[in-house]
Amino acid sequence: MLGRAVKIAGLGLAAAAACAFVPGAAGGTTAAVAFACRVDYSVSEWGAGFSATVKVDNLGTSAVSGWTVTYSYAGNQTLQQGWNGTWSQSGRQVTVTNASWNATIPAGGSVSPGANFGYSGTNAAPTDFAVNGAACTGTPPTDPPPTEQPSGPAPALRVSGNKLLTAAGATYRLLGVNRSSGEFACVQGKGMWDSGPVDQASVNAMLAWHVRAVRIPLNEDCWLGLSGSPSGATYQQAVKSYVTLLVANGINPILDLHWTHGQYTGNVSACADVNATCQKPMPSMQYTPTFWTQVANAFKGNNAVVFDLFNEPYPDAANNWSDMTAAWRCLRDGGTCTGFTYEVAGMQDLVDAVRATGATNVVMTAGLTWTNDLSQWLTYKPTDRTGNLMASWHSYNFNACVTTSCWDSQIGAVAAQVPVHAGEIGQDTCAHDYVDQVMAWLDRHGLGYTAWTWNPWGCGSGNVLIQDYNGTPTSTYGEGYRAHLLSVA
Repeated sequence: MLGRAVKIAGLGLAAAAACAFVPGAAGGTTAAVAFACRVDYSVSEWGAGFSATVKVDNLGTSAVSGWTVTYSYAGNQTLQQGWNGTWSQSGRQVTVTNASWNATIPAGGSVSPGANFGYSGTNAAPTDFAVNGAACTGTPPTDPPPTEQPSGPAPALRVSGNKLLTAAGATYRLLGVNRSSGEFACVQGKGMWDSGPVDQASVNAMLAWHVRAVRIPLNEDCWLGLSGSPSGATYQQAVKSYVTLLVANGINPILDLHWTHGQYTGNVSACADVNATCQKPMPSMQYTPTFWTQVANAFKGNNAVVFDLFNEPYPDAANNWSDMTAAWRCLRDGGTCTGFTYEVAGMQDLVDAVRATGATNVVMTAGLTWTNDLSQWLTYKPTDRTGNLMASWHSYNFNACVTTSCWDSQIGAVAAQVPVHAGEIGQDTCAHDYVDQVMAWLDRHGLGYTAWTWNPWGCGSGNVLIQDYNGTPTSTYGEGYRAHLLSVA
């Protein structure tokens, strides 16, 4: 059928854009270096459908390895089939990622993926093209605030406005990894740190990746000596020793309360056990303020240590998402919350417990929906008289907030007022295309991130960075993350 050809091309026109191109988004392991690029969008219509071509020109002086283009339609355009790349659509957003044979775009070269779409009504050209998560600007993205490279112990940290600063006043980003196992050590009988090393050699392996922050998930029962082994004083000393080692090597520890006491058998229950054998939707007043009082007393005066007060709250799931206002209030204020059989400790209770000890360490508090939803964080943030409060955010490819538009509206709004740290990022595959997009966005906003996880558990289900504690990266998730850290940290 003879159609009406429409082409919009060239810088400055409605559907053509120059992009800051960050390589390595799909399958490549090249360090992420910004490149200028241009997207030219053209269509050929036939009434109820059209073919679209998205031509990506590399305007930089070096080849680019790995690319992912995203854009959004304003109408009801629906993807039918694509070529010269892997096409997908979620709502109005379209994503196309390189094929194996066209992953590299040479300097001055281009690729031209295309697809057929159906639609009715108007067919306005999209305007929000991005490549590898970077908005199209015509030049490489603005460099993030510089990260001070410690040559000695990890720097003491404080908050000023929406910046995380060292004691000397330098802007700082926490860039690194999670070291899982402290959350299940005593309750699963696997030994402290899952019997893995936490010695100088294991820290040297992290330093070889330019790791500058390690998030350490902890277990309330183990710390307080309520159940399991090692617990109580033995567990506490193991945590203190690891923190001391990390700080001495220039790495900021982030102590995260991951698993807590309290029986929860409601919606999306991870376990029926009253003991801290899984992630509960909220901590309890019975034990968690005591936990943070003890942890704060142990580390006050050492402001290189950051406190992440509760891993992944989900009181919204506990009330079956029937009352989001009540869920946000539960998160902040605790008390009697729908779906719980125990008195809940809110984030304000935990901040108060820390500050009552005199500790001025930076504290992180989360949002809802397993820490992925920060939409009302500013409205319901706890009060911190020291001002050393930072927002915690988690981002995986299976979460709800997974697009740049969501990040701009939710996370960007919070980051405009307080520092945000992405305590967990990852994806449920062994690729690194999603985390590349997340890191590109966080880099542009000068925010830190710690990827899940520095444990050699095999990458069959994703999110595992290393093959061994010598720091051998997994393919390709660990390879991609390591390459990116080496380029920015």
